[in-house]
Amino acid sequence: MAAGQRAVQQGNYAEAERVLLIAVRKAEEFGLEDRRVAVSLSQLAQVYAGQGKHVEAEPVYLRALKIYQAVYGENHPDVAATLNNLGVLHRMYGQYAEAEPLLTRALAIKEKLLGPDDPDVALSVANLAQLWVAQGQPEKAEPLYRRALAIREKALGPSHPEVAKTLEDLANVLRKLGRKDEAIAVELHAREIRSRRS
Repeated sequence: MAAGQRAVQQGNYAEAERVLLIAVRKAEEFGLEDRRVAVSLSQLAQVYAGQGKHVEAEPVYLRALKIYQAVYGENHPDVAATLNNLGVLHRMYGQYAEAEPLLTRALAIKEKLLGPDDPDVALSVANLAQLWVAQGQPEKAEPLYRRALAIREKALGPSHPEVAKTLEDLANVLRKLGRKDEAIAVELHAREIRSRRS
């Protein structure tokens, strides 16, 4: 697993894939439904997704999800993370009808486990907003980005890079809604945060 993660950090996806396939086989020695198998599968699916291999990534994520649900039940951070990753994968490939229930379920689990103001909840809220943007419905994305922004400002501080990123995403939505002046003000705020950190 560590060797696979190092290969990913170095951008060597072929090596990461090779090593993580070995990790999956080693983990399976503990039993096909062992948590370690799911962890290895999740890493492997992320490597596939990072290479744009949607067809390979999806069944690997689904197998990991099945194991996590068997081990932990429906309401667990690993279940939520896998649902979220599957939802993002479907969104990236334009499969919006498949993405929405996965992202919505991931958000509901995170809210239940972590509370409404956790940064991980903000991540799920922002992923749902991106889905609405991708579907050409910026009016549905705006309140979600505003919620993600409020959570991140409170939890991470007003100068965090995630706050700047959320502001940039919100500005993009405001432009799509024809609110140019508002978008410019939000972009300036994001730029101020980024310049303070550089």
